[in-house]
Amino acid sequence: MKKLSGFPYTHVLVLGLAKSGTAAAQLLLDSGVKVRINDFKADPDSPEVHYLKESGAEVITGGHPLSVLDDIDYVIKNPGIPYENPVVAEAVNRHLPVVTEVELTGWLHEGPMIAVTGSNGKTTTTTLIHEMIQADRKPVSLAGNIGHVSCEVARNTSEAETMVTELSSFQLLGTQTFRPDIAVWLNLYEAHLDYHHTLTNYHRAKARITKNQTDEDVLVYNADDAAIASFLPEVNAELVPFSLKEQGKGAWADETSIYFEKEAIMKKADIVLVGEQNLQNILAAVAAVKANGVSSEAIVEVLSTFAGVPHRLQYVTKKNGRLFYNDSKATNLLATSYALRSFEKPVILLAGGLDRGTGFDGLIPYLSGVKSMVVFGETADLLAGTAERAGISDVVKVDTMQEAVKEAYQRSAEEDVILLSPACASWDQYKTFEERGHMFIEAVHTL
Repeated sequence: MKKLSGFPYTHVLVLGLAKSGTAAAQLLLDSGVKVRINDFKADPDSPEVHYLKESGAEVITGGHPLSVLDDIDYVIKNPGIPYENPVVAEAVNRHLPVVTEVELTGWLHEGPMIAVTGSNGKTTTTTLIHEMIQADRKPVSLAGNIGHVSCEVARNTSEAETMVTELSSFQLLGTQTFRPDIAVWLNLYEAHLDYHHTLTNYHRAKARITKNQTDEDVLVYNADDAAIASFLPEVNAELVPFSLKEQGKGAWADETSIYFEKEAIMKKADIVLVGEQNLQNILAAVAAVKANGVSSEAIVEVLSTFAGVPHRLQYVTKKNGRLFYNDSKATNLLATSYALRSFEKPVILLAGGLDRGTGFDGLIPYLSGVKSMVVFGETADLLAGTAERAGISDVVKVDTMQEAVKEAYQRSAEEDVILLSPACASWDQYKTFEERGHMFIEAVHTL
């Protein structure tokens, strides 16, 4: 496994363990860097903490005393820890670099890097890119917010290997020198304002994916997104668009086919993934892998068979004529609106979750095909009000996912779509959106 070479810092604070903090701490320790770990919730008697201590780390649990910054020259924080955290705020005040573990990847990975961000569609696009490169029989690895810690993956990559990584705004905000060869910017929508506080801050965090790129690099961007277009004058990389509206440049589509520049790649009817959002994801992936030198044959091979990733408009099953889809990853209005636009059949929508203080009336134009709504979580009443304003008379409020699925099924008829697309984060009732999705799938299979 590779170690950091030429790393200029000698005493690093790792703030927050979880997967990313643990991987960063282990990398630093293996590289001979002095490490202090501070995690408020970590069990001091856990095997993980014992192992890190035995490896040479100093571990402080049970609080965030500012003394953890004493003699520190670099801070690596868990992406979810806000900048209002007293230790983070004091580190910034002391002019210490504060980064996420993604920043360490640039010290390790020597091959091509493709980085994907956006408000929606990141995981599907990242997975598609990985699958297409793999189908072209080229070495490739998958990393980032998709579940594989970037700096940990980078320790095992070769110089010939393309590393494809999914990056959230939380991760990107903690980068300083990170520079992907190919950056993919899918879309830009209002999200995570509880963390970033303003839309401008959120947009700027996303823009960091291309901040350090030069004219030797490529930015694949959504030409249909006006918010992204506003950042293009600041971009130094070669611009490669993808679009559902404009034709002839980059990756694009018409009524029948998808294209890259003047080349027809394949018929849309032969693509397994459904929905307009997935078509955008597909075009973004095509543009990225074309910049990486992947053959059209490999692209066709993947798009002819790839049925999606878990919790992203995932087909679950058909029961008594009803089609069940799990879109638990839809944590905002844009994602749910895309899901609703993917179906022409009547929909019973299951929605609700964490209340972030935003309304849901932005969904009203997309609710015309919804015959019933089952709402839950902190936002149940808000969503019920939106349904009423949209003219949906059949709305029921429930407490559990099992109840939600049962109520949805009772309200459905043959050929209806029963869709979990919450439009909210999951943290009011579940640890993750994955847990919420698994609960939905389990409830469907136990009907």
